[in-house]
Amino acid sequence: MKFGKYGVFQFTDPMNGEQLAELASRVESLGYSTLWYPEAFNYETFAIGGYLLSHSTTLVVASGIANIYARDASASVMGCNSLNALYGGRFVLGLGVSHAPLVADMRGHEYKAPLATMRDYLDAMDRGWAALGGAPAVKQLVLAALGPQMSKLSAERTLGSFPYNITPAQVALSRQAMGGKGAVICEQKVCLCTDPTQARAVARAALGPYLPLPNYFKNWFRLGFDESDLRDGGSDRLMDAMVLWGDAKTIKAGLQKYFDAGADQVVIQALRTDGQPGPDWKALEMLVG
Repeated sequence: MKFGKYGVFQFTDPMNGEQLAELASRVESLGYSTLWYPEAFNYETFAIGGYLLSHSTTLVVASGIANIYARDASASVMGCNSLNALYGGRFVLGLGVSHAPLVADMRGHEYKAPLATMRDYLDAMDRGWAALGGAPAVKQLVLAALGPQMSKLSAERTLGSFPYNITPAQVALSRQAMGGKGAVICEQKVCLCTDPTQARAVARAALGPYLPLPNYFKNWFRLGFDESDLRDGGSDRLMDAMVLWGDAKTIKAGLQKYFDAGADQVVIQALRTDGQPGPDWKALEMLVG
């Protein structure tokens, strides 16, 4: 499976059915190849995936990511099989280990060593496919991978990696770990705003929940940031890297750096300046292509 140049990432939890239907159909009509959505606090990953697929005809819909603690491996196999059978092979299952607070506090599970847990889960999925009639020729899976070991596993066992909250420097780190195998699919937040104060306020609101999470800040340190960048709501340089802002030309130049570094797809998360749910459609219209 080849991923198109640009995808869209959108938080779906605050959106109602009408908004979600518009999201899928409009992202498709704009010419984006893939719509990525997370599994957080509201919609279940296969239920929302099916709903988005049902309101599109050619769009690839991808979970970015589905929490492996939310269901056993056989349930993931059946969900992936079902959506691909019903919607012409247009579903990609992105899997991740999530974060300790979301796993232990919200779900009541023990958060275990990420790499070993993910490897065991993929092994269990293979057993599930074998028991349920056999795996497809291409397993349409990707892994949420930031560090080198998870990135390596993504290349060995899936279509590739989906790193989130990153900079273009991540591409080289991922490629090195992946040994030239698999796709590197890079999420990037953008804000179509030329006022630095307003743009950084949007960035801090979006990044605030991620600042305390070790999976992210340890990777930011690999990308050249340090503990000072985590203080007082995040430094300007961290905000400017995590959320590209400015006019469309400036943002496009920033997105191009991912492709220059060898990314297979850039997934745009277009943040609205008014804080309302849904993407900034103007930004998506101006950035596609």
